[in-house]
Amino acid sequence: MLQERKLPASIRLAPWWWRRRVALVVAALMLGLVVYERGIAKPTGGDDYSRYHDQVFAVVNVVDGDTIDIDFPDDPHLTTRIRLWGVDTPEVVGSPSGAKYFGDRASLFGKKKLQGRDVRIVLSPTKTRGKYGRLLAYVYLVPEGQMYNEMLLEGGYAYADWRFAHPFRRQFEQLEKNAKRRGEGLWADLTTEQMPAWRQRMAKDRS
Repeated sequence: MLQERKLPASIRLAPWWWRRRVALVVAALMLGLVVYERGIAKPTGGDDYSRYHDQVFAVVNVVDGDTIDIDFPDDPHLTTRIRLWGVDTPEVVGSPSGAKYFGDRASLFGKKKLQGRDVRIVLSPTKTRGKYGRLLAYVYLVPEGQMYNEMLLEGGYAYADWRFAHPFRRQFEQLEKNAKRRGEGLWADLTTEQMPAWRQRMAKDRS
């Protein structure tokens, strides 16, 4: 009959009750990793700011250049639709007003940069929803940290939206001016008639 092997005196095990306690702690931590998807807890209740602000989500659909869907339920919908704050990309085929100049390229840029990617959502504390109930947000690429709203303006894929006040309004207008001066994207050969109707009206008011 084999004798039970004894451990060297230098190796000491904690009492059984302590080992059991440690095992329970480890199990709890493992459960926490499952709950904390991509390392960030997503609250399911409360207002928009507590549910979305500074949280990371996956982009499951790029509607067009400035509209995306993320993997978080927004009752009664299974996903949340986000309208990018402060920018306006030209419309694409299927939109109520019809396709506009450079809309297809802005949409393609969005799909290339965002489809299937993780993004961090940042909200304004004063306004979180737009006219059609969509979440208004600044979208940051993860892990790069670049703001996608700014990327659209820098590349000439979007107009700075003058219609509404928001925290980055002046900064966005300056980014548009810089892109226009360089002839980036749509600014290479844009005509006034190709601009959105709201932009044409406001451009006249500013002139």
